[in-house]
Amino acid sequence: MSDTPRRKAPEDLRSRRWFGPADLRSFGHRSRAMQMGYAPEEWQGRPVIAIVNTWSDLQPCHVHFKTRVEDVKRGILMAGGFPVELPALSLSESFVKPTTMLYRNMLAMETEELLRSHPVDGAVLMGGCDKTTPGLMLGATSMDIPCIYVPAGPMLRGNWQGKVLGSGSDSWKYWDELRAGKITEKDWLGVEGGIARSHGTCMTMGTASTMTAIAESVGMVLPGGSSIPAPDAGHVRLCSESGRRIVEMVWEDLRPSRIQTHQAFENAIAVAMAMGCSTNAIIHLIAMARRAGHDIGLDDFERYSRRVPVIANVRPSGSTYLMEDFFYAGGIRALMAQMREHLHLDCLTVTGRTLGENIEGARVFNDDVIRGLSDPIYGEGSLAVLKGNLAPDGCVIKPAAMDQKFLKHAGPAVVFDDYPSMKKAVDDEGFPFTPDTVMVLRNAGPQGGPGMPEWGMLPMPKALLKQGHRDMLRLSDARMSGTSYGACVLHVAPESYIGGPLALLRTGDVVEVDVPARSISMRVPEEELARRRAAWTPPPPRFERGYGFAFTKHIQQADQGCDFDFLRTEFGAPVPEPVIY
Repeated sequence: MSDTPRRKAPEDLRSRRWFGPADLRSFGHRSRAMQMGYAPEEWQGRPVIAIVNTWSDLQPCHVHFKTRVEDVKRGILMAGGFPVELPALSLSESFVKPTTMLYRNMLAMETEELLRSHPVDGAVLMGGCDKTTPGLMLGATSMDIPCIYVPAGPMLRGNWQGKVLGSGSDSWKYWDELRAGKITEKDWLGVEGGIARSHGTCMTMGTASTMTAIAESVGMVLPGGSSIPAPDAGHVRLCSESGRRIVEMVWEDLRPSRIQTHQAFENAIAVAMAMGCSTNAIIHLIAMARRAGHDIGLDDFERYSRRVPVIANVRPSGSTYLMEDFFYAGGIRALMAQMREHLHLDCLTVTGRTLGENIEGARVFNDDVIRGLSDPIYGEGSLAVLKGNLAPDGCVIKPAAMDQKFLKHAGPAVVFDDYPSMKKAVDDEGFPFTPDTVMVLRNAGPQGGPGMPEWGMLPMPKALLKQGHRDMLRLSDARMSGTSYGACVLHVAPESYIGGPLALLRTGDVVEVDVPARSISMRVPEEELARRRAAWTPPPPRFERGYGFAFTKHIQQADQGCDFDFLRTEFGAPVPEPVIY
């Protein structure tokens, strides 16, 4: 390609600033490396490769990274590199409270500064659980040294009494069945023990599999790498191959800025829509694209939503299959081959080849799992962006994973200002919910949550469950898990906590949603809204010190990707290399 830089020589390596000069500081760097048992021959003239590892003892999605890192190191050594492992925030979706979204940007900053402050020439990024993919990618993009991403891979299918279980999706399903009196406590314990049978990320099309597929479609993962199940031997080989490839990427100076073009992010949006992606894809992709200097926004998602159908029959948008089935059916390469007319095939990837070259020869082995464009499981993309007087800056819904009767719906709002009061009401069988009720939770956005927790799939009222209802229109400025489903309107922007229109909604006001028209509104006269706005007072701050205080001061709204304002590419001059005196 015309912009291909010359191949680096050993004296061009970034790490040489630490190890090369004949001065006192470099003496210290070399002697301390030797203190750890390394001989000069192990690093001299070799690329130093950071392995940013998000393993921890409280991260079930990444538990295998403790050993997989050795496979990455093996690949780096085979290719003539010098591997160094740098631990980073693990961000376990299962255990971190109030939400991992509060800390995504912390991981992004940690990744950027780990790579900047250490003597490394390239990096292997090991992640997979929901926020680790965007967190690692954001940091690597800002640092812009050669990087390759290694996804953790989805876990194996769950099983209970011969039934296939999908993580998250079946948690909500059987919890509702328990509350409705349809299964027993013993049954529930059986689901609990059978739903997560191996290491790896959620095996539904949740945020984890959505984001790793996005990382691959942007060009940052080796071909097919985002689809391989975590326990599969192919995942071990992926780790080693990624280690080998990053060494060559350093010599080629193949940096994220050469890969992450505007068209590459358009590819990611198209693939996300076709896969039945998590609603969280919108927030993370906007942040990632803007960090790379591209003005991707909600309108881009809406454009692709109208023209790219859902062709991956994977739950929760699909009805039957899970990520293991998707892998056996041909995986992400086969899906991209099916939708190649919607992709920019000439985009460069970490292989040094184009996306088109990477998917050449890919085949579908089960055309019920990966459909053709003429036989989709849903005729439009996974997500739809709605706007109106309730969400002037936009909100999102997942039409492919909801009861279609709510695509057009108007009903009276029941408004809750906090999660505990909402939870109490849905468990009260005497509370006046009806099937037409629009249940609303506010103060759950980026600042209000705090951190925009995954509360958006509001629990169904117990009384409605017992009447046989399994969906209703729900509305919030929160997010929801990618494994969730239902008629849930999310990411309302601006959020209520800072005085967005959602803060003015009252119980009894009629909320109207029209997904085909992409509109959402409250039927309240503008004069009345003006009176309510004048009477509104800001809630007290969530934080008065620490990281949360800084988060509140700098977090952007959902439609802007929830990045910190000071991390935006255009915020200031590029950060220089660290001085070494």
